[in-house]
Amino acid sequence: MVVVRPIREDDIEGFRAAVDRVAREKRFLARIEGPSFEQASRFILGNLASGNPQFVADADGFVVGWCDVIRQDHLPIYAHSGTLGMGLVPEWRGKGVGRRLIEAAVAAAFTAGMTRVQLTVRADNEAAIMLYRRIGFADEGYHRGTDRIDGITYDTRSMALLA
Repeated sequence: MVVVRPIREDDIEGFRAAVDRVAREKRFLARIEGPSFEQASRFILGNLASGNPQFVADADGFVVGWCDVIRQDHLPIYAHSGTLGMGLVPEWRGKGVGRRLIEAAVAAAFTAGMTRVQLTVRADNEAAIMLYRRIGFADEGYHRGTDRIDGITYDTRSMALLA
């Protein structure tokens, strides 16, 4: 059984390991390896301190997925919006866990006063695009040649959901 819950400080290593596992697939994230423990610590502790919604999928004590919405407050005109990031280890994909993670993070973002949640997704990740659309995200743009992994260039889509 998987429980979707807010992240805790004691999830840092599990989060780091899950990100690393998904990143090494070189298919879904804007990175090809996970963060160091120190980088993951800074990220999670920063989100906890600033109130950025961050959730994990906990399968019997193991982090098997995550979803966060990072407020874009670097300029006041963007403070109402956040950027969604998420990932799920392979054996938990297609079981509704990703949807539960996204819905929890988006609901928390809207409760925290954000009115826009945006994301980018690789254009060839049709399963994720369809999931985002089912949740209510709308296509906003297509970006050519944005990602390059192992010498191959990929396009991305931008999508957003408004409160």
